[in-house]
Amino acid sequence: MAAAVLNGVTNGIASSSKIDSYLADESRFASIDKVLDRRGPWTVEEFVGGEGTKDFLRKQSKVLVIGAGGLGCEILQNLALTGFNDIHVIDMDTIDISNLNRQFLFRESDVGKSKAIVAAEFVMNRVPGVKVTPYHGKIQDHPTTFYQQFNIVVAGLDSISARRWINATLVQMAEEDEEQLKPLIDGGTEGFKGQARVILPTVTSCYECSIDMLTPPTAFPICTIANTPRLPEHCIEWASVLEWPKVHKEKKLDTDDPDHIEWLYQQASARAAQFKIEGVTWALTQGVVKNIIPAIASTNAIIAASCCNEALKIATAAAPYLNNYMMYVGNESVYTYTFEHEKRPECPVCGGESLIAEAKRDWTLERFIESLINRQDLQISKPSLSYSRGALFWPSPPDVYTATRPNLEKPLVDLLGEDEGIVVTDPALPVSVNISIKYV
Repeated sequence: MAAAVLNGVTNGIASSSKIDSYLADESRFASIDKVLDRRGPWTVEEFVGGEGTKDFLRKQSKVLVIGAGGLGCEILQNLALTGFNDIHVIDMDTIDISNLNRQFLFRESDVGKSKAIVAAEFVMNRVPGVKVTPYHGKIQDHPTTFYQQFNIVVAGLDSISARRWINATLVQMAEEDEEQLKPLIDGGTEGFKGQARVILPTVTSCYECSIDMLTPPTAFPICTIANTPRLPEHCIEWASVLEWPKVHKEKKLDTDDPDHIEWLYQQASARAAQFKIEGVTWALTQGVVKNIIPAIASTNAIIAASCCNEALKIATAAAPYLNNYMMYVGNESVYTYTFEHEKRPECPVCGGESLIAEAKRDWTLERFIESLINRQDLQISKPSLSYSRGALFWPSPPDVYTATRPNLEKPLVDLLGEDEGIVVTDPALPVSVNISIKYV
């Protein structure tokens, strides 16, 4: 398929005669048609095959790709060459020179431009007949009705918070109307490791169910970054953890804002010079504050292929789709492992039970909050706690913080009694969490 397109491309744009010839050539889908024209040993019962299935794949189905970075670029080209003809892509980032070693839809002349727009134009030029609609912005900017138009959502994100948000949104849609169940195919890479999973909202485990599997971010002791920095990372952490709140007060650090990253970079560079530390760069500053792990192009290609394979199986029923989690490890060899991740009854997004938190009777509220922050199954950093009488402790706004701060030093059991639970919200949580407390 690719050869037929590339032979007619000059500077990334195909001539009209070559486009017409390509579109008229039915053999460009010959390999896919072998799978879709007849049943096979692994074909599911729902499979119909033939022209109806091919027509749905190539003319009716609508796929949303979230992210146009290293993984998203691979996903976009794979979907287009597989036969999906109506693809939409969202990304809020612009192209940086450092992206070019692994995000192969971009060129040096594209630096500074929208990833979504450039990627869409590139794919449409290389694969005639495909329509790719780009959106430059955040996924949170679109209402629920926007996501209802798609048959499948494929996520190639590098943000935990964005994953949690789209997962919660799709689960909510399915809970309100089962006809709005949209399969979510989630791919992720971390160096030589990667994962692909199929999430059927309300049916299978959701992304939030497996939040405790995330690798905790690297933490540096406060005393080290404040007094005796030895690494460039220490200087960057000092700028983000200590200096930003000191200078900007209540203003929240936005790790996606280039101006904020630039400020941190300048502060970290000055501190590094003070302690004669080398190695602070703009890219490292962004990587530390966003916990970015260097991406490997081959890992992106493998995970993207798996995600697009699942999209094809879901759209055509040509084979059973993944149930429901595939892990890939390529550090020393090519190793994959597939398993079914089970739903978590106390999942705040798709479960119905309260989360249980143990606490000692002599714990203060502050000590209890520390225990919540350390929980892998919550992944929170600045929680707000409420109970039946209102705010128990809120870190913001300032007036509520001032009113609730004295509670931090009080015993938890004196504040709540034996049986009362709490409701927790946090910037990282897509929903509020009900927590029942068990005193031990």
